[in-house]
Amino acid sequence: MAKLDRLPTGIGPIVEGFSGGGFRSGGAVYGQGLMLTPERALAWAAPAPADLAEDDFAPLLALDPLPEFIMLGTGGALVRPPAALGAALEAHGVGLEAMDSRAAARTWGLLRGEGRWIAAALIPLA
Repeated sequence: MAKLDRLPTGIGPIVEGFSGGGFRSGGAVYGQGLMLTPERALAWAAPAPADLAEDDFAPLLALDPLPEFIMLGTGGALVRPPAALGAALEAHGVGLEAMDSRAAARTWGLLRGEGRWIAAALIPLA
């Protein structure tokens, strides 16, 4: 299991490491995908990146206030999400930033350490 550097406390859930193809956060393993909000980690039955749609992000779009943007981890490699997904999220005033899931997990911790109100949706590595 790969481990990530520790970050300051009080920033909400972080990805503590990778377990198999999934993620470890708060001592729990999320093998099918992980959503992160500033307040909690949620199991996510992540679809393939090409199949992503607005409805897949309903828990993140229910946040109050809405996140500045959603960081999308597309698995072991960067895969561009459908353009329609970006347009649908933008209609809510929420941006979408895609990167591979390892980079998304690291960036999540850094931006939360700065106090940014963001959300993340991470697709498993394998």
